[in-house]
Formats: sequence, structure tokens, C-alpha cells
Amino acid sequence: MKKYIKNYIETLENKLNGKITEKDIIELLNKIKFFSHERLIHLLVTLFFALLGLIFIYFTFTLKLFLLLVITIIILVMLVFYIIHYYFLENTLLYLYKMYDKFNDKIK
Repeated sequence: MKKYIKNYIETLENKLNGKITEKDIIELLNKIKFFSHERLIHLLVTLFFALLGLIFIYFTFTLKLFLLLVITIIILVMLVFYIIHYYFLENTLLYLYKMYDKFNDKIK
């Protein structure tokens, strides 16, 4: 997904130097919708893993089982990667919003 988004941003930056049409703006709005949906799904998954991590941390310290500690560490590592990916999606969407504004300014 990261590679796809980065390639799309490069395409947008190249179009910004050339002629922009209404079709380009409509396509950008559609991509923003798709990426926003992707961001929402990753937010929900990230929140789920955060909640799951808190539950496992609680039970790890309450029951003091080694197996729960291993599972907790795995969940927390996965949570870190989800947070990193969500951060990337959030910043990319903010950049796409700015690109949309630039496209609109240029077409006017």
C-alpha cells in the first residue's frame, strides 16, 4: 500500500507541473475517499490492538503467566507497527488534501 500511495503522489506532483483537468481533480477526490476508508479501517484495527494490549497487560500482571507475557509482547509489537502505518496514512492524506487545494488553485 505504501508503494502504491507513493507512486500516486509522484504522479500527482508530475501533473502539477503540467496541465490539470477536471478529470484529474475528480480522480484525486476518489483516491482521497479510498485512502480515507483505508485510514479508518487501520484506525479501528489499531484501537482494537491497543485495547487487546491493555487487556493482556492487565491479565499478565494479575495472573503472572509467562505465556500471557509472550502474547502481550507480540500484541504490543504489532501495535507499534499499526501505529507507524496509521501515522503514514494520516500524513499522506493531509498531503493529498494540500495537493487537492493546489490543483483547485491551478485550475482557476
